[in-house]
Amino acid sequence: MTSQASSFFFPAPRAQKFCSQCGTALRQLIPPDDNRLRDVCEHCGAVHYQNPRNVVGVLPIWHDKILLCRRAIEPRYDKWTLPAGFMELGETTAQGAMRETQEEAGAQIELGPLYTVIDVPHAEQVHFFYLARVLSEDLFPGPESLEAAFFALDEIPWDQLAFRTIITTLEHYLVDVRKGIFPMHHYDIPLDIPDPASGSLTSRHGKIDLD
Repeated sequence: MTSQASSFFFPAPRAQKFCSQCGTALRQLIPPDDNRLRDVCEHCGAVHYQNPRNVVGVLPIWHDKILLCRRAIEPRYDKWTLPAGFMELGETTAQGAMRETQEEAGAQIELGPLYTVIDVPHAEQVHFFYLARVLSEDLFPGPESLEAAFFALDEIPWDQLAFRTIITTLEHYLVDVRKGIFPMHHYDIPLDIPDPASGSLTSRHGKIDLD
């Protein structure tokens, strides 16, 4: 058991300097029969592929309210989010979404259908959110959450939400609630480009204040 505090640890960068098979320094080159730059070990031949990571979570509903968690970790410390996190090896997207809900909110849920699939290419991620029905108002947030709380649809703290995938998933839900149907939504979050005239970021989802 380590004696270091949890704040000491951080996710390692994706870029590697040395081969995990033999320890030799890596080079970036296009391997034979490939078409992309890869981290390659010219000593043992190992190619260190990097692929998108999956983020899995839920949009949990308790009667007419939405469950959100206030983040206790970076990035976006103190901002509100849907229960979500990185998918672990050996689990399905559904299993990962349920695990993250338990870890971050301590909520009992009944998992529903897949609701949003969001490509985030500039972050090298794909986000999956399921609809879920909360079975009890009792919440037991874990160490990654400062608190967990239910919000009426007209009380969602839009300017305090952590990520654009959270914002757009909630936007879709508000539209679908009015229609009474909840189809699966698949879309992408493009890299925003600063608009110098307005001092804001412009994207297909509207303008977002840089402040």
